[in-house]
Amino acid sequence: MILAEKIIDERKKNGWSQEDLADKLGVSRQSVSKWEGAQSVPDLQRILEMSELFGVSTDYLLKDEETNRTDDIEDSGTTSRKLSMEEANEFLDHNKVFAKKIAVGSMICTLCPVPLMILMAFQNAGKIGLTEDQTGAIGIAVLLAIVALALVFIIPAAMNASKWEWLENEVFDPEYGVEGMVRSRSDKYGKSFVNSITFGTVSILLGVIALITGAAIDEKNEPLLMGLTGVMLVFIAVGVLLIVNAGIIKDGFSKLLQEESYSRTEKTNKALKTVAPVFWMIVTAGYLLWSFLTNDWHITWIVWPVAGVIYGAISVILRNTHKDS
Repeated sequence: MILAEKIIDERKKNGWSQEDLADKLGVSRQSVSKWEGAQSVPDLQRILEMSELFGVSTDYLLKDEETNRTDDIEDSGTTSRKLSMEEANEFLDHNKVFAKKIAVGSMICTLCPVPLMILMAFQNAGKIGLTEDQTGAIGIAVLLAIVALALVFIIPAAMNASKWEWLENEVFDPEYGVEGMVRSRSDKYGKSFVNSITFGTVSILLGVIALITGAAIDEKNEPLLMGLTGVMLVFIAVGVLLIVNAGIIKDGFSKLLQEESYSRTEKTNKALKTVAPVFWMIVTAGYLLWSFLTNDWHITWIVWPVAGVIYGAISVILRNTHKDS
């Protein structure tokens, strides 16, 4: 191994991120990234400091041939899966397409109640010659058709993504240069990510403001409120498109770098893995049941932000419990 590979190897053995190592050495994270990408070489003082931090000899760090660490332990015979440069690039390309399909599918799902809202608004205003039940039946039929359209995007994308599930569940070792490449692409995407999250959030807020403004003007005007609910959902759908797309792309970098929710520690947290799918299945079933029974689609969407907050709290508890065990 060369120096760059040894720095990566020793850092990961200690469970440190590049930021953690940079803080301990008093350098920038970019400097550590360049060392690990073999784009630059640390000075002698940093070599000595890393020798002490890692508990290895300077000879081990500086010599390209494989030399023994000062604290070598017998090999347990277990090996981690390797991630090649080709696999990393293939995954990033796949994840970009996957993000777009899931984001479009999510946007369409968010829009599905809009035709129902518009039909009910026209029916209440006496603009169409249908009873309330007839209007509701047509609206529900259109809603289900739109959901089916969304599934055309979501289901194939999810099935194709199954090839990469091991990145979420298995601890792996990237081959030389992979981490530096992924980190570089992640840094370049940073600005786009911030812009997408910002504009997505603003779009959602504009939708809510439109509904609140309409209610303030005339809260008893049912057709107006239904129409504005449809407008709100359109703004929310645009926000969902931007946020989901950006989030999945950012998530892909975290998977390859084994950071945040995909760190080595998180991957071994079996409790969180078990709870997550069960929790979201219950939330989805509850949302659909409440929505279809009450037909209050303009209200039931509140399930998702509330569920997100609750899941965040559950995640924190399970992570802390896992660390203490």
